Amino acid sequence: MSTATAAPVDRLLYKPEEAAEALSIGRSTVYELMAEGALRYVMRGRSRRIRRRDLEAYVDNLEPVTH
Repeated sequence: MSTATAAPVDRLLYKPEEAAEALSIGRSTVYELMAEGALRYVMRGRSRRIRRRDLEAYVDNLEPVTH
């Protein structure tokens, strides 16, 4: 007997908690980034969602540490 497993979904919108996990940072840090405008988000009713492209743009704009 085999059980079917669903393929992982390629998300377009992330909850702040999911975005935090994807970025390997804390949930409160994601909320701080959204509040200061560093991480863009959209509103769906009363819920905040972060578009995948906005997560990628945030990461692309991070400055690497140079020594």
